[in-house]
Amino acid sequence: MTRLRELAPDVVAAAARRVMARCDELARVSADEGAITRVYLSPEHARVNRLAAEWMREAGMTARQDAAGNQLGLLPAADPDAPVLMLGSHLDTVIDAGRFDGIVGVLMAIEVVRLLRVEGEDGRSRSPFPFGIEVAAFSDEEGTRFGKALLGSSAVAGTWDDAWWDLTDADGTSLREAFREFGLDPGRIGEAARRPGELVGYLEAHIEQGPELHRRDESLAVVSSIASARRFQLVVEGEARHAGGTPYDMRRDALLGASEAALAVERICRGEHHIIGTVGQLEAFPGAVNVVPGEARFSLDLRGEFDERRDRAWGAIERELDEIMGRRGLRWHAREVHSAPAVFCAPLLQDVVREGIVAGTGAAEPATLFSPAGHDGMSLGAVAPVGMLFLRNPDGISHHPDEAVSAADVALGLRALAEAVAHLGAEPVA
Repeated sequence: MTRLRELAPDVVAAAARRVMARCDELARVSADEGAITRVYLSPEHARVNRLAAEWMREAGMTARQDAAGNQLGLLPAADPDAPVLMLGSHLDTVIDAGRFDGIVGVLMAIEVVRLLRVEGEDGRSRSPFPFGIEVAAFSDEEGTRFGKALLGSSAVAGTWDDAWWDLTDADGTSLREAFREFGLDPGRIGEAARRPGELVGYLEAHIEQGPELHRRDESLAVVSSIASARRFQLVVEGEARHAGGTPYDMRRDALLGASEAALAVERICRGEHHIIGTVGQLEAFPGAVNVVPGEARFSLDLRGEFDERRDRAWGAIERELDEIMGRRGLRWHAREVHSAPAVFCAPLLQDVVREGIVAGTGAAEPATLFSPAGHDGMSLGAVAPVGMLFLRNPDGISHHPDEAVSAADVALGLRALAEAVAHLGAEPVA
């Protein structure tokens, strides 16, 4: 696209500075003083949607909030019935979050629209491509409030499960009640769904949430896939007895069994390529200082680049837990609470992202990485091809206040993402 080649570097640099300043502005919208916490269907969710809508309109889009609380902006094609290319990410956060995870992708998408838009004969901004461009600010990627991730993008993908209406938050408020309090109608959730053919694809820019680009000293990468994931709640049953009176040969200590299991998870997963296992929660009962723990409960988050390798790792963990618990005189069982297959980025979208990085940075061969973290693209893959662009995240820290990205890398990412859209615009649209 000739117009992109003619863009002065200071135009893109100004767009990057705007992204960074708006990340700071959104960081001030939080439920917690001194920390960033912004959850689904909260007053903070409503405030950031209003800000995003204002910025979308400023960039030439029409803005609307959909039936799931996602904030959307549309830059139409000359043909109003043309499909759209969706760009975006999410505006919700974990508790005590950083300011860039998800947010930078939404703000970059808005700036890409500003860089690419043209004026139609009616004086209104439009897409110069045979497809419109829609920016999505998804509302609940993290799942912080109700314990179920990807609610906003699942609604758009048409995969909403009515069983979710009974999910409750820490205060006992159900998802159905929260919808109504936010001003949404649970009975209209289906209106958020897109049909196959309405979307040309979904492209997302995101910080890497890992250290690979930092270690390579590279700014951007093509994403090949988003990891498969399974999550479990495990219970180890032993016997609670007096801490002073019970000799070691009579103890059936559930906490020690769970602790050994956690170490086994680390050992097994470290021995496999691109398999990551995390025990993030561990509780002992009855929880008294002078009682041998009779029960322990712990979580397991298991991720892998490929479903079959992830499942093979779980099989190895099951066998190891059988051995540990049998040796210690304990029983154990597991309940699977989440399962998601790997989502592979479409070859065409990988190609246009790669071409965008080359055009924007001059890199001879951009890195290609898989994402161990989950993203809204996992949902969108049900209705559209998915592609992703990673930005360097210094030290790889994320879901933490020290999360970072540089304005220089955002500027490179903006040009690369805009170039990727332009390359896609040169391809035939199905």
